[in-house]
Formats: sequence, C-alpha cells, structure tokens
Amino acid sequence: MFELVSKLQYHLRSDLLSGLTVALALVPEAVAFAFVAGVDPLVGLHAAFLVGIITAVLGGRPGMISGATGAIAVVLVALVSEHGVEYMLAAVALMGLIQIAAGIFRLGKFIRMVPHSVMLGFVNGLAIVIFLAQLGQFKVRDATGETSWMEGSQLYTMLGLVAVTMAIIHFLPKLTKVVPSSLVAIVAVTAAAIGLNLDAPNIVDYLRSMSGNPAASLAGGLPSFSIPSVPFTLETLMIILPYSIVLAAVGLIESLLTLTLVDELTETRGRGNRECVAQGTANLACGFLNAMGGCAMIGQSMINIQSGGRGRASGITAALALMAFVLVGSQWIEIIPVAALVGVMFMVVIGTFAWSSFNAMFKVPRSDAFVIVLVSAVTVVTDLALAVFVGVIVSALVFAWKHAKVIHVVTEIDARGSKIYSLRGPLFFGSVANFRELFHAKDDPDDVIIDFQHARVSDHSAIEAIDSLAERYLALGKQLHLRHLSPECRSLLKKAGNLVEVNVIEDPVYHVATDELA
Repeated sequence: MFELVSKLQYHLRSDLLSGLTVALALVPEAVAFAFVAGVDPLVGLHAAFLVGIITAVLGGRPGMISGATGAIAVVLVALVSEHGVEYMLAAVALMGLIQIAAGIFRLGKFIRMVPHSVMLGFVNGLAIVIFLAQLGQFKVRDATGETSWMEGSQLYTMLGLVAVTMAIIHFLPKLTKVVPSSLVAIVAVTAAAIGLNLDAPNIVDYLRSMSGNPAASLAGGLPSFSIPSVPFTLETLMIILPYSIVLAAVGLIESLLTLTLVDELTETRGRGNRECVAQGTANLACGFLNAMGGCAMIGQSMINIQSGGRGRASGITAALALMAFVLVGSQWIEIIPVAALVGVMFMVVIGTFAWSSFNAMFKVPRSDAFVIVLVSAVTVVTDLALAVFVGVIVSALVFAWKHAKVIHVVTEIDARGSKIYSLRGPLFFGSVANFRELFHAKDDPDDVIIDFQHARVSDHSAIEAIDSLAERYLALGKQLHLRHLSPECRSLLKKAGNLVEVNVIEDPVYHVATDELA
C-alpha cells in the first residue's frame, strides 16, 4: 500500500516538473508560429493553452503534448493574408468538426497503414525541421528590419550557453533524476546569463524583434468567447472548406504519428480514435475562443517523455503553467535566454532522430531505404502531411509490384486428360498482366480446370481478368471449369459465372475490394 502511494507521488511529481519544463519551451514556439500564421502572439499562446489542456484531459495518449504548431500555421497563413483572422477562426472550427467526425467514424485506425520506413523518415525529417528552425535564433534584426547572422562575442556567448544547456541535460541524469534535467538547465543558464550580465538575447528580445514593437510583451488575458464574424453563406463555406480539410488532415496525421512514436517510447498503447475526437474538440473550441488551432507537437512531447512525464497531469500542468505565464508571470519568463531553449530543442533533435536508420539503410531492402530518404526530404522541403502521403503511396506501389510477381501456377494432367492450373498467390490489379501470361489457351486440351484454392481474388480488376480468360477459352470451343472461388467472386463474375464449380464445404469465404456490391 505504501509502495503504491509512493509510486503515485513519484509519477505525479515527475508529471508536474516535466509539464513545467514543457511550458517554458512552449512559449517561444507558440509566439513564432503565431508570426508564421500572421496573427497576434496571444492568438498562438491561447491556442497552445486550449489545445494543450483539452487534449491532455480528453485525449487518447497521456503524456503527449499538443499546442500551436508550424504545420497548422503554414496552412493558415494564406487564408489569413487573403481573408483575415475571422475566416481563420471559422476554418479552425470547421477543422475541429471534421476531426471529431474522423474519430466518431473510427478513422484513426488507418494510421496502422503507415509503414515503419515512413515512420523513420517522418521522425528524421521532423528532427531536421526542428534543427533548422532553431538556426533562426542565431540571427539578429536591425532597425530597418533586415536580419543577419550573429557575429563576434554575441555569437560565442550564444553558442556557449547552448553548449552548457546541452551538457546539463546530458550529464545531470547520471547524477540524479529527481528533477528534469531540462528544467535545471533552463534555470541555471538563465541565472548565469543574468548574474554575469551576458550579452544573450532573451524571450522578450525575440518577441520585440519579431513584432518590430519595442514595447511588446507576453502579458495578456484569458481567451474570450466570440462567434467568428463571417457571413454564414455557401460562399463562405466554399472559401474555408478546402483549408479546413487540409488542416484536419495535417493535424490528425501529425497527431497520430506522434501518438505512435510515444507508444513506442513508453511501450504502452494510445487510443487513436479518442485522440481524433479530442483534437477536434480542442480546435472547435479554438474557433470560438480566438485561437489559431493546433495539433500534437513531437518536439514538446519528446521533452515531456525525456523529462519523465507520462500521465495526463504533465499535459495539464504544461497548459496551465503556460497560461499562468501569460496572466501573471510574463516578467519572469521573458528573461529566459533564447539560448537555453535552443539547447533544449537541440537535445530533442538528437533524441528524435533515428540514428539506427543509418545502419538500417544497408540492411533493409533498397525500396525501404529509398522511402526513408524520400519521406525525410519531402518533410523538410514541403510539409509532414504530403511527406506521409508520398511515403505511403510509394510503399504501396512497391508492395504491389513485388506481389504482382509472386503469382504463378502449378500444372498437371489428370487421369481424364484434363489440364489443371493450380493458381498460387494474390490476384489483384498489379498481378493481372502476369496472370494472363500464365495460360496458353490455344495449346491447352479441350477440358481445362483452374483451381483457386491457393489463390486470393482481391479486387474488381481480378474479376475482369477471370471473365476475360474464360471468354478466350469459350471462343476456342474449350470446356473451362473454375474451382474454389468465394461466393462473392461467383456473384461478381458476369461471363464466367456459369463455369464455376460450387463446393459449399471447400469454397473459401472472403470479400473482394469492389463497389459492385455496394
């Protein structure tokens, strides 16, 4: 009993401390993504709070962190620039409804169709994206708005603080795991920067540089409810619907892939459909509470997991702490050196990148190695959703090509002089051409039997191929028998249906991928 209470107290302490660490790292990211989308920083901070707390409470993956993300911001920027913030809020609300529908109709299960090679490409590409995003912190903006790379002592100070942050995160867990090493690193580097009066830009410097407002601050209030000020017409729907569909797809793909990654790291199982509903609920709330929406964040989720966060309390703490910073603690957060947060994110990059994929490249099939590189490259150049789509499509085509070559026949002549073709392998759109080449109708005897006992008819292309083959034999005046076809196959055959020998006991039962019976 006492051991159970002790474990619960330990996990709760870990969740609270890791949540606080995540909240500190969330601030500059939410501000940066708000600028990417072309909205006020508070719109991004409110999104990080709303999406974070709602998914932490309702989501299907405890320990996963959600908030305002770059993937969502990149899609929103065109809508905001062309139609304004109110249309953005309407699109985010509709995005939430689509995601809720995806969860209700249990579409989250389709994440299982993402191959492991695509997952490796996803994490590697995302690690590169996170790394490249941090390089922007090594730039300074002058009075005219022009940016340039840091030089001299300022650059060396920045690099030194980043190195110290990474060293603390790496070595502290070897001494103690009582508190998250990332939190200790942020506090220690902040104290050193202030105590030594170092020339290191902090969060408020970053905010003012990005906004061009020398009086900019993180201070603000709670999200306020309002209905998006857009005409409720079909024209408005046609404007926001394409954006909402893309936003919903991007958000769910990134969230479900992050969920899968956290599952692997924690050796537990999340609930994808529940996460879809939670993400949708959060984005629906954002649409009516003046926030830009969001999804799961792999970088912040990795910080949370590495800091010991496993339960819902970590996500709740991160969201509440972030909101507390905005309401009452902005002056304390604004003094944190950007270098400390860059160091934390660099360690996330190191932990996220699948270094084992380098060895795997020489051990896995060339097609899988190609998919890993392709998905990583597309993630960096375009966006995550497109990269995953491309990876899945290429993997599916490779799979189809390989299995198209598997189909073959074993032939024999029975005692009655009939030639028996025993078909082996899957018959589907990819193997139809090879299937046709297996038969020599002109050279066959007058009585031919095709046995499908060791084959599987998968789609309507296969049905059409069987019909066409039967027509060839019938045109030559030869007798053809089709054995061991499923009842559904028999019902779909138009020309060869009367050639099937029905054996109720031995005939298989399976479904064919076709709309013919719908």
